[in-house]
Amino acid sequence: MPTAPTAAFSITLDCRLDNVPGTLGRLCSAIGEAGGNIGALDGFDVRGSELRRCLVVHCRDEAHQQKVVAAVNALSGVTLMDWWDRTFRMHEAGKIQTGTLAPVNDRDDLSMAYTPGVARVCTAIHEDPSLSHRYTIRKNTVAIVSNGTAVLGLGDIGPEAAMPVMEGKALLFKEFGGVDGFPVCINARTADEVVDFVQRIAPTFGGINLEDIKAPECFEIEERLKASLDIPVFHDDQHGTAVVTLAALWNSLKITGKKMEDLSVVIAGMGAAGVAIGKILINAGVGEIVGCDRTGAVYSGRSDLNVAKEWFAENTNPSRKMGTIGDVLKGADVFVGVSGPDLITAADLRTMAPNPIVFAMANPNPEIRPEHADGLAAVMATGRSDYPNQINNVLAFPGIFRGALDVEATDITENMKLAAAVAIAESVTDAELSPQFVVPSVFDRTVVDRVAPAVAAAAIADGVIRRR
Repeated sequence: MPTAPTAAFSITLDCRLDNVPGTLGRLCSAIGEAGGNIGALDGFDVRGSELRRCLVVHCRDEAHQQKVVAAVNALSGVTLMDWWDRTFRMHEAGKIQTGTLAPVNDRDDLSMAYTPGVARVCTAIHEDPSLSHRYTIRKNTVAIVSNGTAVLGLGDIGPEAAMPVMEGKALLFKEFGGVDGFPVCINARTADEVVDFVQRIAPTFGGINLEDIKAPECFEIEERLKASLDIPVFHDDQHGTAVVTLAALWNSLKITGKKMEDLSVVIAGMGAAGVAIGKILINAGVGEIVGCDRTGAVYSGRSDLNVAKEWFAENTNPSRKMGTIGDVLKGADVFVGVSGPDLITAADLRTMAPNPIVFAMANPNPEIRPEHADGLAAVMATGRSDYPNQINNVLAFPGIFRGALDVEATDITENMKLAAAVAIAESVTDAELSPQFVVPSVFDRTVVDRVAPAVAAAAIADGVIRRR
């Protein structure tokens, strides 16, 4: 759990206070003494001898919320009228809704939007199915498909519980890329079931974003869908993470003076993200890559590897390094963590090559906290928003799909991913670049304006488009 108060566990307190000097001060002091961090105070509503105020308080976890509430309830002169968890309140009735683009104000509008005029469009699409990408929602709509088997750090929690994440993804698609993402959480366990379902719904969408599907099934599902569909298929847990990681690495090399071809990289975590990061780093020309799972180093000939790890073993670790994460980190230039909390220590960093680059991206708690790596890592990045250098997929997937949809791409190629990584890296200017700023802010709205055209140009160059 987070060690400091965070908005993720923030609450709103609706309080009635005696309208006498010092009451508000006592209330704020009580919240502070309970460890809460006041994030906002609204205006006063004075009603004679009383006043009403709402306070936003950041807490550490749900138990801490109760502690803050109890502290407020214990105060004289203060009555807690109501309180609520702001995260749950945000999710009430979901986070997205559908809207309309065509007016229906009179009979003429109705005759064009629906019968009889709509039949003309149906006939045209029947004669040329590619027109569905121009005259239907396919032009700007992506299906966000999950079976809920690998949700965030929660694991296999099922499709219903996965829905809030998929809704959040749809929110980010629209907010940052102008793309209409539609969450589709499905009751499907096997690769065959997922593939069959997505193939059947594909005519409705311009692209497929696979999300939170466990490994190794996720690799097979994506591979089969890319082979069978003529629309972009993108497993964001793999490639979104990989693209932003590569962007951060490119900028980190400018700071450290190291070269891509000379790097020794250790990747902790051989799930979807770890394998995809390895692939994109290979394509970027990294010199040596060694992956580690719970057992230790992944190497060719290890007898307990699944199909994805076998591919990784055959294409990395040419020296067949063996042992624990601590063993293979010795002399390495870069650590990339997509595994679990507190995996490595400051002592491990001291064994790495000079000026090590450390990307500890496990959420919510990284493989090593930045405060423990302070003074040891030349560049430190995590997956969290409360530390510098957040490696976040939102920098990648909105622009990647925006660019792909703009040119009616039929696939998302490796060159398109590399183009996205370059565009993200170049969003940090030389004047801005520092060890604390190697990737742009997730709120930098100009990033998608760089990523989308770069991806579109790469799609055109690779010949995976319907039209220019």
